[in-house]
Amino acid sequence: MTLRAERAELLGFANHAEFILANQTAQTVDVVNRRLAELAAPAVVNVRREANDLQAMIESEGADFQLAAWDWDFYAEKLRSERFDFDANQLRPYFELENVLQRGVFYAAERLFGIHFEERDDLPVYQEDVRVFEVIDVGGTTLGMFIADFYARPSKRGGAWMNSYVSQSELMGTQPVVANHLNITAPPAGEPTLLTFDEVTTMFHEFGHALHGLFSAVKFPYFSGTSVPRDFVEYPSQVNEIWAIWPEVLENYAVHYESGEAMPRTLLEKVVSSQTFNQGFATTEYLAASIVDQALHQLTVDEVPAADLIMAFEEQALGAAGIQVDEVPPRYRATYFSHIAGGYSASYYSYIWSEVLDADTAEWFYDNGGLQRENGDRFRRSLLSQGGSKDAMSLYRSFRGRDAQILPLLERRGLN
Repeated sequence: MTLRAERAELLGFANHAEFILANQTAQTVDVVNRRLAELAAPAVVNVRREANDLQAMIESEGADFQLAAWDWDFYAEKLRSERFDFDANQLRPYFELENVLQRGVFYAAERLFGIHFEERDDLPVYQEDVRVFEVIDVGGTTLGMFIADFYARPSKRGGAWMNSYVSQSELMGTQPVVANHLNITAPPAGEPTLLTFDEVTTMFHEFGHALHGLFSAVKFPYFSGTSVPRDFVEYPSQVNEIWAIWPEVLENYAVHYESGEAMPRTLLEKVVSSQTFNQGFATTEYLAASIVDQALHQLTVDEVPAADLIMAFEEQALGAAGIQVDEVPPRYRATYFSHIAGGYSASYYSYIWSEVLDADTAEWFYDNGGLQRENGDRFRRSLLSQGGSKDAMSLYRSFRGRDAQILPLLERRGLN
């Protein structure tokens, strides 16, 4: 933090956050601070309500203790099961990996953009369970290659991400080769790969990054695909998540792996309606971490706290922002916040910033008929194909016709 603050000062910036944000779509610390503040207030109201519900459940079971942070997940899952009358494990038989990929992820892209996918078993791969698909564009020409690396293995780092192994470039005459890397546990031999709903959402999310890379149509490789500001890069991938629960898509891929029967409509409705459950918690823990990140990086060299004062600084920052909730600590505490030790310093806000754009875009799709080719063509032409060749927010305005509004996100998360 001290080195970052010193560098910012040498380059003429007030602090590290100002230095970083100058090259993001948000541009200024004031804009980021306002966005976090306008989300924090409704998040805290909702998390207090959720905490009261969990405390009531504790007491209804005859227990005599006050809800604490380590109790939250246990009782939230019990309440979810009670309120929506289904267990998350009931969903897994309907989320078989091949169905999710072919009849979900690929199906949505085919309907929206007119592309299709042909598996290439003749190409060499670096791991036996990795698959390669040739992506065929509307006119029958090759758009690029998509590598599917879905299973966990000891030599693979955790998490899920997209890689661009070859970037599209008119200058270099290259077509994109992009990959999605997940960490799904491989089943025993002969058994199907059944996914959790979170893993399904992750597949759609990462494929949104892949589409951003595949649809790139820029001259210089520097601007290709996902080479956009940090607070914009998650936007197209989060937009692609909406198709995971879009009725037409969900009904197409959510079929029982043994019987082939569609997921019962009552269960489908419960899956969709449960999306706003516990969102006060999810939003509060995320915003708390984002606010701590900004507070740390809006300090001058002389204001950086000593290591033994870092937790006191965190508490003070959360209190000042009105988001200090004992039962819901920040998603990452300042002592192990690896995102901001690495590439997300002063940028952890970017996920929610992108989700504001995403929710506003989802509203546009709803208002314009959803999974229609003309909608996909507009999104591809005005935004996905442009990479970082133009100002990100100008691209957004070109697509949406105006700046993003925050209400769709509040409605999606049940926070309004």
